[in-house]
Amino acid sequence: MAILAMLDAFSGNWQALLLRGILAVLLGIVALAMPGLTLGLLVLLYGVYVLTDGIMAIWVGAKARAWWLLLAGVLGVLVGVYTFFYPGITAVALLYLIAALAVVRGIFEIVTAIRLRKEMTGEWALILAGVISVLFGLVLFTRPAAGALAMVWLIGVWALFFGLIMIILAVRLRGFRRRVAGPSA
Repeated sequence: MAILAMLDAFSGNWQALLLRGILAVLLGIVALAMPGLTLGLLVLLYGVYVLTDGIMAIWVGAKARAWWLLLAGVLGVLVGVYTFFYPGITAVALLYLIAALAVVRGIFEIVTAIRLRKEMTGEWALILAGVISVLFGLVLFTRPAAGALAMVWLIGVWALFFGLIMIILAVRLRGFRRRVAGPSA
């Protein structure tokens, strides 16, 4: 029954996933359109994104009683708050924080999708988002000396793809909710 509660929480809060996707796409567009952003501005922009994403993960995780989503949300909030208190963080330290969060979230998203595949179709979107996050995190871990500009591009590409996948998932979950609840949902 925990799977059904999680599916209900995700489909009942598809708007949160949609917002998460839109914010990620906006982050990606800004990072790709203005790669010359200073690292300080990038830190603050990422801090806003990860803090918002963490709060949403805590909210949905609490509703679904999903400990891993709560844990990922708390980690996201901590990373977001850290970026505001220490905006002078070095590019390498930020890179490792981003990489760790991407890998952890990606693994949990893959596990969730595998658990949900018996209850819904379209779980591939969450698996793909998880794989993209894990790969993104691993690239950041293995190439830390690539420089701040390369990090801006990597973050932009990751955020754009991840955001688009989250938007697709939100739309599919909205449709799932309507099919289950009927035309009044």
